[in-house]
Amino acid sequence: MLDKLKKRRTQYALGKNLPISETQVDALIRQAIRLSPSSFNSQSSRAVILFGRESDKFWSIAKEALQAIVPAADFPATAKKIEAFASGAGTVLFYEDEEPVKALQANFPLYAHNFPIWSEHSTGMAQLAVWTALADAGIGASLQHYHPLVDAEVAKTWNIPASWKLTAQMPFGSNEAAFPEKTFMDDELRFRTHR
Repeated sequence: MLDKLKKRRTQYALGKNLPISETQVDALIRQAIRLSPSSFNSQSSRAVILFGRESDKFWSIAKEALQAIVPAADFPATAKKIEAFASGAGTVLFYEDEEPVKALQANFPLYAHNFPIWSEHSTGMAQLAVWTALADAGIGASLQHYHPLVDAEVAKTWNIPASWKLTAQMPFGSNEAAFPEKTFMDDELRFRTHR
């Protein structure tokens, strides 16, 4: 497992040449999310998996939304970043369904305040699982957050249920650049072990 986690890196230089078929990528993403833990086995994580033109459509929505708020002088750099995400083969839109979260709150009132927090944990674990599975298959990815800016248009475009809350976007594709060496902060600043 640790060897797989070591492969998970942020890749901004994405291409459209996937090492496996779109059908296999779709199955991989579904399985990674299906196997991800959730509080009380709520299985609240959802995903919209976009390939090709559908993925391009998402990044066009993001670019248009950003153009409305980013100062004109700064927009070329923003546009370049969005175009890099769009150069990949696809995008995973991660959601949490608020219906099972609300049901848990109603059924377990003692923990009601915790279920939205635990839902955020679930989506984070699903994102890591998908990212690690993609990396293990030789597919590059990064994690982006253009919500809530894009939420309404995305919901309209792909008929997203109202109870689904967008949490992250993951553009993915072929690795078109080598990864720089990963650096780590001093363990003494991060960890404490007591025996």
